[in-house]
Amino acid sequence: MPTIHDLDTPSILIDAARAEANIARAQAHADKNGLKLRPHIKTHKLPYWAKKQVAAGAVGITCQKIGEAEVMADAGLTDIFLPYNILGRAKLERLLALHGRVTLSVTADSIDTIEGLAATFTDAGHRLPVLVECDTGMGRCGVQTADEAVALARQIDKAGGLAFGGLMTYPAAGRAAEAEAWLADARQTLAASGLACDRISSGGTPDMWRSSAASVVTEYRPGTYIYLDRYQVAKGVGTLDNCALTVLSTVVSHPTETRAILDAGSKALSSDTLGLADFGELLGVSGARVTSLSEEHGNVTLSGGGKLRIGERVRVVPDHCCVVTNLFNEVNLIDGDKVLETLPVAARGRMG
Repeated sequence: MPTIHDLDTPSILIDAARAEANIARAQAHADKNGLKLRPHIKTHKLPYWAKKQVAAGAVGITCQKIGEAEVMADAGLTDIFLPYNILGRAKLERLLALHGRVTLSVTADSIDTIEGLAATFTDAGHRLPVLVECDTGMGRCGVQTADEAVALARQIDKAGGLAFGGLMTYPAAGRAAEAEAWLADARQTLAASGLACDRISSGGTPDMWRSSAASVVTEYRPGTYIYLDRYQVAKGVGTLDNCALTVLSTVVSHPTETRAILDAGSKALSSDTLGLADFGELLGVSGARVTSLSEEHGNVTLSGGGKLRIGERVRVVPDHCCVVTNLFNEVNLIDGDKVLETLPVAARGRMG
């Protein structure tokens, strides 16, 4: 069996046991609080892990792009949610084809999106569930008021091939209470208008752990929880010992006593820090942080007595694992130093 010492660098390592433990922990939390779990595959982009998540109890999966959903459908995943405004003839035709293969649901936050869906999906015997996306504080997509949600829900409800599927949001991190109040008000407004709202879908790994059985949310779409990263550790979701994804890298230069260079730059670690001060940290090397990046070089600052040598191979915990996954063609599942399996990142680059 190959080991991590046989791998070229930079490479992605996934500690399989840690990832499975993270899946089980989140599913147990969801089950305890009466939540349906619908994991977002954006983090791993792998049918392998999507199937593991469903086997653990998830009701289905979430994909952000039609291309990702097509990959997952080809692999045998059968219940897929696309929380994205789908526009344009080519995309709508692909969406219609996907609707014929799997249990599918989507979102909309404008009459323009709904009109496109209604013109494409016309079979009253096989309606497409459409959830109204709500901006509960994130400042991204979504209707701004409960009345706007009702207006769109009515448009969906009267379209022959569509069915009003509920409400969806991606709340701002740390503002779960604000989102909860927004959604509760919208649900009441819908009920007063004679529209039932049985599904309320929310996302974001950190705030999922603050959810409870009393929440108005019925479904959660966490993504990062399967691997975790430095951002999630900073938010208190877990520790470095829970982080399943690391980037294996080699020290290629050591210009000063306190500065070393890795062969992993922005094309391997990403420049997305999610607001953290550094770009990653080295496991097992005290005080070693990746403090700057160029395309193919990672600058490591050493403090606290940490030592490195040229040629040494190190493992970096990135700030944001989701975007790091998207930079590699394959990942290596590991158990200790053993490489259990190398998997292609099947949904990588499926942008449309």
